[in-house]
Formats: sequence, structure tokens, C-alpha cells
Amino acid sequence: MNKIYALIDCNSFYASCERVFRPELKNEPVAILSNNDGCVVALTKEAKDLGVRRGDPYFKIEKRVLKKLHVFSSNYTLYGDMSHRVMSILSEFSPEIEIYSIDEAFLDLSGMDIDRTGYAKTICTKVMKDTGIPVSVGIAETKTLAKLANNIAKKYPKCNGVLDLTGRKNIDKYLEKVPVQDIWGIGRKNTLKLNRKGVKTAKDLKYFPDGWIRSNMGGVTGLRTVIELSGTACIDLDSAPEPKKSIVSSRSFGERVGDIDGLKQAVTSYIYTASVNLRRQNSLASALSVFILTDRFKNEPQYNGSLTYSLPYPTSSTLELTDYALRILDRIYKKDFLYKKAGVMLDGLVPGGSVQYNLFTPDRSKPAVDRVMDSVNTRYGDSTIFLGSAGIERKWTMRRQFTSPHYTTDWNEILKIKI
Repeated sequence: MNKIYALIDCNSFYASCERVFRPELKNEPVAILSNNDGCVVALTKEAKDLGVRRGDPYFKIEKRVLKKLHVFSSNYTLYGDMSHRVMSILSEFSPEIEIYSIDEAFLDLSGMDIDRTGYAKTICTKVMKDTGIPVSVGIAETKTLAKLANNIAKKYPKCNGVLDLTGRKNIDKYLEKVPVQDIWGIGRKNTLKLNRKGVKTAKDLKYFPDGWIRSNMGGVTGLRTVIELSGTACIDLDSAPEPKKSIVSSRSFGERVGDIDGLKQAVTSYIYTASVNLRRQNSLASALSVFILTDRFKNEPQYNGSLTYSLPYPTSSTLELTDYALRILDRIYKKDFLYKKAGVMLDGLVPGGSVQYNLFTPDRSKPAVDRVMDSVNTRYGDSTIFLGSAGIERKWTMRRQFTSPHYTTDWNEILKIKI
């Protein structure tokens, strides 16, 4: 049985999330900024038409452009919740789904006796009706071609957001529309190599010698991409991704921190975030690292401190990990420095059910306190319950001058409608 894949991609996802609750922004230029309101990380077509590009520093955007541009700080809580809603809907359309990123998912449509284009349009309609997020759908016999089809469906209005490449005889006419840098898995370095060889489009890559691809593009990995462009599937659906081997939680501060109390607040918050992710994949950490950094771009004394501690037994307990992290921080902290960033890393991860404890060591995989905190924060929003050492007034948090409300995860910021 031939494989059939559909790649569903949310259009301008971050900006679309903002537009759901601000309908007056439809067809208006919207840009989303990175952590600490640094650079543009997402933008709409209308923003691109103003000359704004992804990666542009916010402070360099011209004032005449800012007058027309609607700017938002990244609101990852909102985006994550909206992503969950979209993915829940997509799971209704196929028994096998691979959530590839926050705004993309592959569906396996193999063996389904359906009008695939009509089915894809139904998906688009359902997602838009239930969430307000517009999506595009690309369908093909391989994941690489499905991704490519989605790329075309977005760019060409005649597609109406859907393109099915299955069974098409002259697929090269579509491949020549896609620049090589837009092919899934190629990357910037490989793009430069291919361009020097005259490879500009997906069609050029499809017919390029396999020997050169194998020698210069990561061996079998690069060759798989080329084979998939020819219509032969060799990248399977990853419906159950492997657990992470390490978990890092780190942020740059909105304003620099010199006192250890501020650093302790930040490290406590990062430990909670990391331990939640640890419990979600049912893992335990065997080692813990803490690091603090000054701002290397400042003309002043610099210091980078870090220390890794092997835990006496694997655990996912927020309380225990926080206790160890704060002890590590006490050891690496130095006065008279202004710190720009801190972070934690959980390493040596092992499956939760595979640890052999002794008679005097209780199971530390999901302590009661963590179960309660996770349950309450999942239901009522992040930081509804938090450790006291995370602090109340957190001056170190990211600079987010243009943050929109957490419409879907905070009762205090729920959308109000007047009739």
C-alpha cells in the first residue's frame, strides 16, 4: 500500500493567535517579537509588504513603519494553548498523527478511500470554525513532498490553501516553483553548497547526482531528501517521538540582576518549568547543572559560572531539584557582577519506571506535591501555584512590553463580550 501524507501548517501562527482575539487586525500588518522584545520572529504578509523581515531587531524598525505595524511580545502561553486546540482537532482526521512543531503536524491518510482535496478543505474549515486559526494543507506520497506541497499552497492563491500532489504525472512543474532553501531538511549551509553547484530549485536537486549528495549533504540523510522528492517514501511518520535526553530551561533577564535573591527566584522558576517537562515524558533526572552569565556585550568585568551535581538518586521532584539547584547557585555566585542570564539543565534522564530504589528511598517519580501543583496549574494557568523562592515581584523576568492577555489560560484575562 502506497503511503499518503498530509502536512497541515498554521498560517502565520503566532500572528493568527493574536488576530483570533483582535479581529480588527485581519489584513493588518502584525509582527511578533522574540524574548525581551529583541527581534521579529513571526510576521504576516502585510508586515512583509512594509519591508519588515524575520530577524529584524525591533529598535531598528523605522518609525514610519512602526506607525502602521501592530507589534506584540511573544505570548507563548497563549500560543501553546491554541496549538493544543488545533492538534486535538487534527487528531480527529487520522488515527496516526505526528506533531512536528507548535504549528505543524503530519497526518497519515494511507488506505483512506476519500476525496483527499475535499477532505483537506474540510480540515481547513473545521480548524478555522473551532479555533479561528487558518491552515494550509499539502498532500503527497512522501513527507518531503507534502511539506513542499504545503509551501506552494500557501504562496499561490489559486490553490485555496490546499494542494494534493498524489498521482500527478508532471510533478516537476511544481518542484521548479520551490527554491532549494525552502526544502524540508536542507538548511542554510547545504543551500550555499547547492547554489554554488547551480542547484537553485527542488527540481534541480531531484536530478542532481546521488554521489555528490551522499558525500556533501550528510550521507544517507541528505540522500533520503532527494529520494523523497522523486516520490519514494523513506522518512516514516514519527507518531511517538523519543523522550529528550536532557532538558534545559533558560532565559535572558529583562534587566540585569546583581543580587543572589533575584537569581534564586529565576533558578526556582526554571527548575519548575524543567521538572514539569521531565514529568510529562515520565523521566527522572540523575544530574543537575546550574549556570549564570554576565553580558558579554558590555564593556565591564565578565564572569560565567556553572556547576554540575550528580544527584544521590534519580528524581523529578520540583522541591528536591530546587533545593539542589539553590545550593549549587550559592557555590557559583560571585558578588559585584551584573548577570544577564541564568539557566538549569536536567541530565542523565532515565525512564520513570526503570529505577531500582532501596528500602529507605521512596519513589521520587511523582510526589504528591508535584501532582497537585501540576494539576492546578494545568487547569487554572501557569504560576497559579508556585514555590515561595520564585518570588512575588520578579524584576528579572523577560521584557515584554507588548504582551497580549492570556485569553484562554487565565480567568482574570478571559475575553469579555458586551452585547
